[in-house]
Amino acid sequence: MERKMSAMACEVFNELRLEGKLCDVIIDVNGCQFNAHKNILCSCSHYFSGWNNVEKLVYKIPGTSPEMMKLVIEYAYTRTVTITAENVESLLHTADQFNIMGIIRLCCEFLKSQLCVENCIGICRLTTFYHCPSLHRTAYMFILHHFEELIKVSTEFLDLSVSELTDIIEKDQLNVKQEEVVFDAILKWITHDSWHRKQHIPVLLSKVRLALIEVDRFMNKVKTHDYVRDNSECKPIIISTLTAIYNFNTRTLLDSDSISLLARPRLPYCILFAIGGWSGGSPTNAIETYDIRADKWVNVSCHKESPRAYHGTAFLKGFVYVIGGFDSVDYFNSVKRFDPVKRTWCQVAPMHSRRCYVSVTVLNDFIYAMGGFDGYMRLNTAEQYEPETNQWTLIAPMHEQRSDAGAATLYDKVGGFDGVNRLRTAEAYNPAANTWRGISSMFSPRSNFGIEVVDDLLFVVGGFNGYATTFNVECYDEEAEDWFDVQDMSIYRSALSCCVVPGLPNVTDYAARRD
Repeated sequence: MERKMSAMACEVFNELRLEGKLCDVIIDVNGCQFNAHKNILCSCSHYFSGWNNVEKLVYKIPGTSPEMMKLVIEYAYTRTVTITAENVESLLHTADQFNIMGIIRLCCEFLKSQLCVENCIGICRLTTFYHCPSLHRTAYMFILHHFEELIKVSTEFLDLSVSELTDIIEKDQLNVKQEEVVFDAILKWITHDSWHRKQHIPVLLSKVRLALIEVDRFMNKVKTHDYVRDNSECKPIIISTLTAIYNFNTRTLLDSDSISLLARPRLPYCILFAIGGWSGGSPTNAIETYDIRADKWVNVSCHKESPRAYHGTAFLKGFVYVIGGFDSVDYFNSVKRFDPVKRTWCQVAPMHSRRCYVSVTVLNDFIYAMGGFDGYMRLNTAEQYEPETNQWTLIAPMHEQRSDAGAATLYDKVGGFDGVNRLRTAEAYNPAANTWRGISSMFSPRSNFGIEVVDDLLFVVGGFNGYATTFNVECYDEEAEDWFDVQDMSIYRSALSCCVVPGLPNVTDYAARRD
């Protein structure tokens, strides 16, 4: 446990140390000696409290280097330490040796900041030697969240043990868009040392959600692969998978735990929030979340919140922002912020204009609110919000008055309603030039819908088609150049707004149940 000292006391004692005054201990590391004060050393670690022999002046320290000992002593006096990519592992080892929790914490924070697909496995392994539970959780979740990219570029992946790889690929939190990616990862790992590793194919194959792979690919790529075909222990897994595929396609209830695991969707990395809207002739405070891996909607409404429709939503830096809107009486310029981890709401700075039917998107860490209706007229004005300053700033106006539009950064500005006609036209904003330009029109007009991008798919949620309010949801696959139906919401809604929240530590609060 560390004891805190004032900045002035730290400075005075450090000057005394550097001048060699009043020092009562000498630390010897491989012949390199450091003067110090026992009381100061004891203030940062109980390790030094055992140095209570008043007659002993010199203490020889094994297991570390003079460079690391110098950093430890400087930390004891200044509570600061210089950490680099080159010294962090040695410093962590030394801090652990002397049980200096402050340095351990700083090393862990530094390693968190350095996490990338090339080093995350090594950092996660490092935590098995030291007590760094927070760093372990962060590194492990980084592996799960970035698995697809990791297996393409990481050399550390190829050095995983079979138990380490099994532990990763069996997790519901493993972030893969297609289960075939997991099978390909297994093949890559085995092929790196096939002579010794191909025997592990049964235990690894059993952790893949095989029933979620497209049937043709399963039959032609998985079932017939040499590693699978040549190992008799894989046969029961293949049979169970075929049964699971049949039950999954016919919606038969799954009784066997092994079969249900083969068909159980992974947890989504991104959650689609559909917030508020107009339903049954009045505004609603309903909040539903869409689990893309399970193709299910979950009701997570907070009944304490007031109803709101024709608003915009955005996710930025850990928070969901609900912007503007209408409650059947008032037009809002207010902005509410939702913390999805704590599940709490608070108010932030209001916009310059009241805006319902507003289009909202995020670009370069700014929230953009464009167009809308202020209770008197349709707007062509636009403004941006900076969370750090909690301030809205007006930007260049659009060429046309627009409201009831949908906006997504990937697809720029989509659709809308000018108060008379539903529009197919669209335009895009260039923040560098502070200008707008026309882009290609949509295939068909639609207004008051929610729009967002999840896993490179463009989702259109609910809305008004010119005749009725709908609860239907569809998504557009750019690669296939086609639209597909997905699970409907539980209530009919127009004037709602959607946003995507990635990497939630409490994702199970918003995802469909897996049991």
